[in-house]
Amino acid sequence: MRRVIARHPFCLTESGVPASVKGITPELVTAESVTTGRRRHPVKQVGPVITRQDRRDVTGAEAEAVRAMTRLGFTCHTHPDAAPARVPTPLRTASALLGGACPEA
Repeated sequence: MRRVIARHPFCLTESGVPASVKGITPELVTAESVTTGRRRHPVKQVGPVITRQDRRDVTGAEAEAVRAMTRLGFTCHTHPDAAPARVPTPLRTASALLGGACPEA
């Protein structure tokens, strides 16, 4: 499939993407990501691998890369699975130290 990513045309195939990222250790997912096979890679990592562009060029073209991956049949995720850790408030900390239960705010 011919796609334009960051103003450059590329010919991407469904079998070519997993072959390109094979052997690459996935980085920590903090933003948009794509599942290739059994691994989940950040779009900022997959984009430069399949397009052979500089990593800085892909940051502005993430939406284009996500659209291309979705059109090829890959599952794209908009946010990481892990929820951010809750920071306890001073009231909750004091209540836990005293053995009481603090109602959820």
